[in-house]
Amino acid sequence: MFGPLASLKILDFSTLLPGPFASLMLADMGAHVLRIESPTRMDLLRVLPPHDQGVSASHAYLNRNKRSLALDLKQPEALEVIRQLLHDHDILLEQFRPGVMERLGLGYEALKAINPRLIYVSITGYGQTGPYKDRAGHDINYLALAGLASHTGRADSGPLPLGMQVADIAGGSLHGVIGLLAAVIARQQTGHGQYLDVSMTDCAFTLNAMSGAGFLACGEEPARENQVLNGGSFYDYYRSRDGRWLSVGSLEPAFMKQLCTALGLEDMAKLALSPQPEHQKKLKDALRIEFEKHDFAELSALFAELDACVEPVLSLGEAVRHPQLQARQVVTQVPRGDGTTQAQIACALKFSEGLPEPRHIGAQLGAHTDEVLRELGFSAERILDLRRAKVVL
Repeated sequence: MFGPLASLKILDFSTLLPGPFASLMLADMGAHVLRIESPTRMDLLRVLPPHDQGVSASHAYLNRNKRSLALDLKQPEALEVIRQLLHDHDILLEQFRPGVMERLGLGYEALKAINPRLIYVSITGYGQTGPYKDRAGHDINYLALAGLASHTGRADSGPLPLGMQVADIAGGSLHGVIGLLAAVIARQQTGHGQYLDVSMTDCAFTLNAMSGAGFLACGEEPARENQVLNGGSFYDYYRSRDGRWLSVGSLEPAFMKQLCTALGLEDMAKLALSPQPEHQKKLKDALRIEFEKHDFAELSALFAELDACVEPVLSLGEAVRHPQLQARQVVTQVPRGDGTTQAQIACALKFSEGLPEPRHIGAQLGAHTDEVLRELGFSAERILDLRRAKVVL
């Protein structure tokens, strides 16, 4: 089985999370991804704990199904290798700061001259233009500048550090994949590639979605706990007697009726649709009191039998064991290369024609250097010369 993207061959210069998560999705769907890695400046993802048999679990996951070519891009011979690869690798992904690839002689205009079909995707914090284009940043900074952090969290304690990297993944990775595949479709019509500028801050800004629409069209500034879906209504998390939490999303009347009936609060159901903050507070306080009368296991069992949009807050370990997630096979086993396998998060997309089985965890640095160079026609002697000159690892 080849996968729906088996015709794509991608050079991946990215490190850390946004680019690698994007190319992971593409590789899982069958694309041939070749990582171009520095032999002297290690991707920090390779040393990020925890480690499984000496290998970073994050690297093993994010870089599975990809080959690794260790190449010193500051040497002219390395640039010649890239130029040769471009003859059949016509998609490039990178996430250096603006100008770095140009200084290396690997900018879009230079490479487009070699292959006009080239699709060149740059994922950066702030994009290729604007006063912040050269500024350093991380996920938390992009969420802050995009306005998302201003209406996330509690009114009395401020914004919350999230358990996932929203700007990196939902901003950079997913938008990068969408844009890249859109460019592939356009190339099928025109025969030409194009350059794609992905700003994680721009993409995070779009995630304001309904709150952003309300502000731009109506001038309603979102703030923490002042909207229906951010804690400003009964739609929230509630603590059980033993200190665990449950999520309540009973927005529609039918679901609210089941929720209130289950907790003996039938008279409160009519408050759910009220736009008045005092009514929402009254309902929320009543729910809070009732939830804290019961243990987590009791509440979980109660609402498991009801269609009330109430679900327990599970640990990751509990989520893996949940029958719904098990039925959906969200965990896969990936070969380590020594006859054993490592449990990893599976590709979440379910194609009717299926996807290829995972081939291997993230490879060692330069694991495929000789293989790739031989495919380009390099002799064993020439490869040895490049290694002696420290062009390759």
